[in-house]
Amino acid sequence: MNDAVRSEALIPGFFVGGFECSSHRTPSGRRLDLSAATRHVEFAAADYERLVERGIRVARDGFSWHRVEPAPGRRDFSSVLPAIRAARRSGVRVVWDLLHFGWPDDLDVFMPSFVDRFAALARDFALLLADEGDEAPWISPVNEISFLAWGGGDVAAINPFEHGRGFELKCQLVRASIAAIEAVRDVERSTRIAVHEPAFSVVAGDDRPEDAAAAEASRLLQFQGCDLLSGRLWPQLGGRPEYLDVIGVNYYPWNQWTFGTALHPGGPIGQGDPRYRPLGGMLSEWRRRYDRPIYVGETGCEGAGRAAWLRYVCDEVARIREKGVDVEGLCLYPIVNFPGWDNERHCENGLWDYADDRGQRDVHEPLAAELRVQQRRFADGGTSRDVGSLVEALVREPRWPLDPAPLDHRVHA
Repeated sequence: MNDAVRSEALIPGFFVGGFECSSHRTPSGRRLDLSAATRHVEFAAADYERLVERGIRVARDGFSWHRVEPAPGRRDFSSVLPAIRAARRSGVRVVWDLLHFGWPDDLDVFMPSFVDRFAALARDFALLLADEGDEAPWISPVNEISFLAWGGGDVAAINPFEHGRGFELKCQLVRASIAAIEAVRDVERSTRIAVHEPAFSVVAGDDRPEDAAAAEASRLLQFQGCDLLSGRLWPQLGGRPEYLDVIGVNYYPWNQWTFGTALHPGGPIGQGDPRYRPLGGMLSEWRRRYDRPIYVGETGCEGAGRAAWLRYVCDEVARIREKGVDVEGLCLYPIVNFPGWDNERHCENGLWDYADDRGQRDVHEPLAAELRVQQRRFADGGTSRDVGSLVEALVREPRWPLDPAPLDHRVHA
């Protein structure tokens, strides 16, 4: 299928709402289950209806593997079934994450049994979707292979809490992804596969020009997961080009930094720094490298800068679309606020806040207003020349200036 055909209805309405569903263990040993913590499991129907009311008909969502497989080989999807049915009723297309950083405690991620169990999970979930009438499912097998391999295999920041095993973990996650893709396509050949990976930029510090080669090698690691999955690198893992179907490029305010070592630590690079690389160029590189449909698979920030950050990302997307680089959509991630990974603080990073006992969520009005403006823009083609179509919206919708302070905080910290 060529890209022109793919692009016609890849992401209706251009914008996607992403529900945070991380389920890993933190260094303290605490198990996260953010689908439950945000009460999205409880109020999925209301959450999807809220998306539709805002003109969003595509969502990223997921389930917690440890919850649906409480014992080895015994899978119970009752916790996610209401969401599947609610999505169908509301007309929301869901891109389902199968593994969002977490797995059952009895599994050793480095063992062959991990791949086998993950493939079985994927197959059973695909059968469930088929039984529920989903004839064109979307699956994201392993969210952010590169981040999980680094965080869990190199710096012991998340499970499996290893050092010096990042590439080994990355290869294992690719094996698992391949097995899951084959499993879901055995059930339904038309299943769309979305691979989500972080985009980032790394440069040498101004006082460390000798680090330029190492910085570039570090930057290129962002492509390693997709290179392995597509068979460009280490084809003995079984990678093939067709495993890259749609690529979600994840980008946040903290995704640029200077290269560092233990003796010479690096630091963040923010907007306004001459070394800051425009997002449009990064997206263009991903599109050229793999020649696959891409979209912004996650983006957002915490605090008062939410609206301005969306404006920046949309401006960059519009700029490169004008130059002929197809970017098929943009996912607001997260779409609802959630408790911080490490400290459970109230992360104000979504369009909606925590749910009350009736399932109601307060909306962050600045971000809602900016979203309306951008929806009008991309409905009219989404280029940087769409000024005329935005005049009325710009007059009627207040525009919030960028507050740089919140951009220094990791949403996931």
